[in-house]
Amino acid sequence: TLNLMPMIEGLALGSALIIAIGAQNAFVLRQGLAGQHVFVVATVCFLSDVLLIGLGAGGVGTLIRTQPDILQGVAWLGTAFLFVFALRSFYRAYRPQTLAGTDVHGAQTSMGAAIGTALLLTFLNPHVYLDTVLVLGGIASRFDGWDRAFFAGGAMLASALWFYPLGFGAKKLRKYMNRPMTWRVIDSVIGALMLILSVSLAVAAWRGDF
Repeated sequence: TLNLMPMIEGLALGSALIIAIGAQNAFVLRQGLAGQHVFVVATVCFLSDVLLIGLGAGGVGTLIRTQPDILQGVAWLGTAFLFVFALRSFYRAYRPQTLAGTDVHGAQTSMGAAIGTALLLTFLNPHVYLDTVLVLGGIASRFDGWDRAFFAGGAMLASALWFYPLGFGAKKLRKYMNRPMTWRVIDSVIGALMLILSVSLAVAAWRGDF
């Protein structure tokens, strides 16, 4: 008989790990509010999770546990990137956005820049590896055969059920986002969040605490 419990467990655990305020989610939310490249950004985040969860379930998590220097290196890169991202957010707050997400000179985020930012926010965040490769991968190792595949599939489904509604749900709020002051607040909050995450990663990298 078909056992769906591993899939349900993967869906529940994946949801608990993915649905958290972080750099990746903040970026998807902002793109949704701006109505820019929402499907593409959500898909990049989803497929990134699919890749990482697949690697974890395939046993890569066990290998990474023996190489803590890898996570430490990623942490320092992530610290620098999030710090720069925070500065850019504060700069956007200084130059308020319009409803379409354009600045006072009419510049829009290109699709390539949006994809690149989504990839960097994903793969330069060591907590992504902790959640998807190590935690989910470690739990997946308890299952064999199809049960492991169903567990990983449930975790991947959780990612899809989060990123697409997050992006397109935010887009429905665009009619309330037609004031520059609103964008100033949004970008200030995102900048503060990125700065806090940057400091947190720096401390973790310094201590080697992963």
